[in-house]
Order: sequence, then C-alpha cells, then structure tokens
Amino acid sequence: MLHSSYMPFLKGGGIFIPTEKSFELGDEVFLLLTLMDDPERFAITGKVVWINYRTTPGGRQMGVGIQFGGVEGANLQKKIDALLGGYTRTDQPTNTM
Repeated sequence: MLHSSYMPFLKGGGIFIPTEKSFELGDEVFLLLTLMDDPERFAITGKVVWINYRTTPGGRQMGVGIQFGGVEGANLQKKIDALLGGYTRTDQPTNTM
C-alpha cells in the first residue's frame, strides 16, 4: 500500500491520501501519519498537488496527493525511501502516475 501511495517524483516527496473530502490544488493541509508498523508519528504540513476525482479513469482510488513540506516532510521522505529501498515491483499500479 505504501508503494501505491508514495509520490517520489515530487520535489520533497509526497503521498496519496484516499478521501472523499473536497480539496483544490494548492490547498495547505496538516497530516499526522504513521508508516506500516512503526510507532513513530509524523506531523507534517503539505500542499495538495494531485486530485483523483470519483470519475478518474483507470479505476484509481478517489483522493488527493500531498507534497511534503518542511523539515518533518524531509524526514518522512527519507524514512519512506528507506522502507521502499528494496521494493522491486515497479510495474505495480499506483494511485497517481
């Protein structure tokens, strides 16, 4: 699931959040995230840079892509990169590109 939600192609990294709430591109958001079984919580700010609407082609899940911001966002990006470092299923579909 982390692989299908992570957005490494964004400067500073980002993550897709499934939601039915309405957002606009550029909206500032605050996230409190945990990764897999890790008890550490990341409190980060970010910006909406991707939107999957209910009608998005390809059967992708509805939600928004958030670009990480600040020092905590940089720390989160490093943590996700480390977790996915050995993951080789790059042909697996994601919720974004």
